[in-house]
Amino acid sequence: MSKLIFVYNAGSGYLNVALDMAHKIFSPDTYPCSLCDLTYGIFKIRPEWDDFVKNTPLKLEFLHKDEFHKIYPDWSSTPLPLVLADHNGPLISLISSTELNELESVEALKNLVLARLSGLTD
Repeated sequence: MSKLIFVYNAGSGYLNVALDMAHKIFSPDTYPCSLCDLTYGIFKIRPEWDDFVKNTPLKLEFLHKDEFHKIYPDWSSTPLPLVLADHNGPLISLISSTELNELESVEALKNLVLARLSGLTD
């Protein structure tokens, strides 16, 4: 496995971070990024996700939607958020936006990532 790419349905930059925090506080039910919501609280990364990221042997890349669309324009019509696998060739959709929207915890996200990876072979 070359790497996993986690794509947030949020823009990059400090202004977008501030707007996202405000959105999470004042209108959490309409927040558009379930991946952000799963992995980050209002102000910082969730400790259990931080532990997973720091201790996994996998190469991970995290991109905001504007960064992702610039690097991977062929994926611009794919709903976000999204988790992709760069599996020694074309990118593979590992976890769709619909699936991410249904997850309720970091533990569920980690389990799904690991389950999907076990189905791939190097």
